[in-house]
Amino acid sequence: MEKVKLRNNPLFRFLAVVLLPLLALLLAAFTGGSYYESVLVLFFINIILAASLNLTNGITGIFSLGQAGFMALGAYASSILTLSEKTKNTMVRNMPEWLAKIQLPFIPALIVAAVFSMLIAGLIGFAILRARGHYLAVITLGMVIVIKSVLDNANNLTNGSRGLSGMARYSTLPVVVIAALLTLFILYRIRISAFGRAMIALREDEDAAASLGINYSTIRLMSFMISAFFGAVGGGLWAHLQRTIAPSLFYFNETFIILEMSVLGGMASLSGAIPGAAILTFVPQILANFSTGFTLFGIQIPQINGLTNIVMSVLFIVTIIFRKQGIAGNSEYIVSSLFDRQTYTGLFKKETYTGFADAFRRKKSA
Repeated sequence: MEKVKLRNNPLFRFLAVVLLPLLALLLAAFTGGSYYESVLVLFFINIILAASLNLTNGITGIFSLGQAGFMALGAYASSILTLSEKTKNTMVRNMPEWLAKIQLPFIPALIVAAVFSMLIAGLIGFAILRARGHYLAVITLGMVIVIKSVLDNANNLTNGSRGLSGMARYSTLPVVVIAALLTLFILYRIRISAFGRAMIALREDEDAAASLGINYSTIRLMSFMISAFFGAVGGGLWAHLQRTIAPSLFYFNETFIILEMSVLGGMASLSGAIPGAAILTFVPQILANFSTGFTLFGIQIPQINGLTNIVMSVLFIVTIIFRKQGIAGNSEYIVSSLFDRQTYTGLFKKETYTGFADAFRRKKSA
């Protein structure tokens, strides 16, 4: 019988990718209190944002810095659609009557907001996606500036720079877990499809891909639009977690937070979104406890202003120097294990357990 590596054994994949994370999630959710639940909710939202950016930047090879803009569109559109008529008329002066009267349940509002963002991305992408490399990066960054300016000045729609508030907290832990799993599943199915292989081919060699009949413009535009759709989903979920939004929250700072998650985790794979989101969500929370000073080996370390920014910057630089492909690199081990039927059906086969024992013994003796 062919020897199977321990990491490829269905039992190991189930334990490492499904069961242990699920137990950790349940433990944190039921024993950590509301604060820890909010951090977990933010973690899953960040997975959506990072995975959506990985689709364009890593898998298709489009270096976009505009994800915060689509996040803003999703946040504002879903918020406006879920707020009551009374709240909108009180908060926003001269809002169009037809829009003020619309109030949708959260899920339909989130889908409408995501589709709206995708259509806007289609219009923008049609104009800008002929650019390449750093030119495209600068253009998409300019797009974020334009979107922020529009939100700042559309007083009769967005309440200008004062923003919107009073949204219900629809982004609960079960909702964002399901949303993150659906996002990863859909994007993974796209990645392993013929369309996904075309995206990877364009990333590797545009001329060779074009010689095989792959439509360069269509693939890039569709990738950009799909990424905007899920970026808007992340934005809508974020808005209904924070319950207060303003244009300044979707500017350069959020742009580079999403980019950091993508780069640290590994932008060439969807799996990279998970460790990237974990670092950018949990590490700042941990470091916040030490920002006022701490004791190290009996030595009192004084307060360090900007400790989180310093540590994250160093971590980012170290990753770029020593592992530029990110933590996950090109591997889809996490996502493929999560959605592979063999991970679950293999648990009912005797050879899974004998193979696990053999592989574990070989690993231990080595």
